[in-house]
Amino acid sequence: MLIGYARVSTADQQTDLQLDALNRAGCEKVYQENVSSVSKARPQLEECIRSLRSGDTLVVWRLDRLGRSLKDLVTIIGELEDRGIGFQSLTESIDTTTAGGRLIFHIFGSLAEFERNLIRERTVAGLAAARARGRKGGRKPKMTPQDIRKAAAMLLDPTMTKTEVAKHFRVSRVTLDSSLAKNEQP
Repeated sequence: MLIGYARVSTADQQTDLQLDALNRAGCEKVYQENVSSVSKARPQLEECIRSLRSGDTLVVWRLDRLGRSLKDLVTIIGELEDRGIGFQSLTESIDTTTAGGRLIFHIFGSLAEFERNLIRERTVAGLAAARARGRKGGRKPKMTPQDIRKAAAMLLDPTMTKTEVAKHFRVSRVTLDSSLAKNEQP
């Protein structure tokens, strides 16, 4: 059974072109929705995927109608493949029910993995370059070394509680404790 999925991103767009192409392709049922691909909530796509059975084929007009990114596409199509469900993209002429279509899908998967690895390598290189320039990643500490010394001195007064000292520096007690611990103060 061929099941279609059509999606447009904005309210002023229409699915007519996609619906015509999906009907010409022989889709017996078509799920359609009006939601940006950036949105994680795509209820019609979720319902469409739940309705698919082994031997069925999900058909879309173009790849970008199905996934938010290459990684997202590979994930969705991989899950379909694991369940014995085919996939067709009409515009790109991809059909995972054929050997050539499966090859194209696996090439896409390799490209997605390559892209993830490149991003990871660039991130690691960027962090190393920042460290070499003396910059550390992460959030700036809430308390400066001077604040920590002052807090430690305030805590020497037996009438002061940690809660009062934390309030004075406008930090939580947990932040005060961890700042003191990192700087080996009482």
